[in-house]
Amino acid sequence: MGQVTIYLDDETEQKMIANARLMKLSKSKWIANVIREKLVGDWPDTVRELPGSWDDFPTLEELRAGTDTDTERETL
Repeated sequence: MGQVTIYLDDETEQKMIANARLMKLSKSKWIANVIREKLVGDWPDTVRELPGSWDDFPTLEELRAGTDTDTERETL
């Protein structure tokens, strides 16, 4: 397991300590959780496979075919 040294200003450190206490985590575990959250930058495979998976989904042209022209706007 790797170790990392970080330097925080006093205000940030106090906020981090308070938040870690509320979550009942050590400072190390709290920081590791924050890093894990920030590293998730890709959609899961199940989400990336969704586009195009509906065979009966209407095309853009089919969706727009039933639209009429807008009504005239009233002046205020």
